[in-house]
Amino acid sequence: MSYKYQDDRKQFVNDYILNLRPYKPVPQEIWSVGPAERGELLKLDWNEATIEPAPEVKSAIKALITNEDFFHLYPLIQNKELLGLLSQYAGVPVGNIQYFASSDSLHEYIGRLYIKPRDKVMLLWPSYDNFRSTIEGNGAKIVYSDIGPELRFNFDKIKSDIAQETPKMVYICNPNNPVGFCLSFGQVNELVRDFPNTLFVIDEAYAEFSGVSSNSLVRTYENVLITHTMSKAFALANLRFGYLVASEDNIEAINRIRNPKNIPTITQVAVAAALKHIDYMLDYVQEVKAARELFIHLILQSEISEILSVYPSESNFVLLKCKDIETKSRIYYQLREKNIYIRQLTQSAWLLKCVRVTIGTKEQMRIVYDVMKKI
Repeated sequence: MSYKYQDDRKQFVNDYILNLRPYKPVPQEIWSVGPAERGELLKLDWNEATIEPAPEVKSAIKALITNEDFFHLYPLIQNKELLGLLSQYAGVPVGNIQYFASSDSLHEYIGRLYIKPRDKVMLLWPSYDNFRSTIEGNGAKIVYSDIGPELRFNFDKIKSDIAQETPKMVYICNPNNPVGFCLSFGQVNELVRDFPNTLFVIDEAYAEFSGVSSNSLVRTYENVLITHTMSKAFALANLRFGYLVASEDNIEAINRIRNPKNIPTITQVAVAAALKHIDYMLDYVQEVKAARELFIHLILQSEISEILSVYPSESNFVLLKCKDIETKSRIYYQLREKNIYIRQLTQSAWLLKCVRVTIGTKEQMRIVYDVMKKI
């Protein structure tokens, strides 16, 4: 029996993957230079922390790698100490928590567990586009609750859109990325309560900066999943760690497909060390919030406000809307010339004149402002 070669090399790929618009990450110039040169770059394009994690994290990692039994063994698959620390921090019982190799990985599991081809998923839009790509890759039909030209979400419109579309799942990045708007706990509670047949995924990647979390809802409702990351406020982006807060039944369900050995020991040790020194993270969050308000104030009180608008934010970034595309390009490339990297936004028609700037320390934001005001 002969096999006839077909020239179409994508013949085995699912149709909804072939038609998928992929998530586009930012360029990573910071990895194209040596360690000595990295200190000269100010990376404000991916909402990472701009400082190192707590010193105790480094100490814990250094102690770990001297262990002769570290490298050749699979990681601990049920770290009770880590689960206990997460439970204490998140304010829910251990049975309501499970950890993953990043919140992005967790989103993939959510897609596998809950979404079938042609299931309708609503996104508050614009939003974190990687979730859209992930869930669409599972065959979901994506619908949007669009923000509109005012770039501020309207709660009544959100409720109306959900009622009209009746989606199986609604994804809410809260605070929203890239706008910075945050729904209150009461508003999230109202959505989960009023739409019991819809599963709500609340992405709280930036919750430390807003002070708003919906974790406690999982004690009452089955139709809510809260996802978290250690990449932002805890400054552990390179170690890839996220966790889910959900009802015990949802935790049990996702554990059926979760690969428990995919969270490296070095990550588990680092996260545990960070959770034992919460004050370090809280101090950094306060610094970012102060720097955010300083940066907004500097723009509003200067002539640069004549060519761009700055939007209030509850996160570690701010959205800037330029008067035209040319101004957007000038700001972006003038900052690049000074080794300052920000994010150009394109995922929505309302954002075509916008850039997003990650907020670092007050000193770092003064540097950014000093470059911008020369335009």
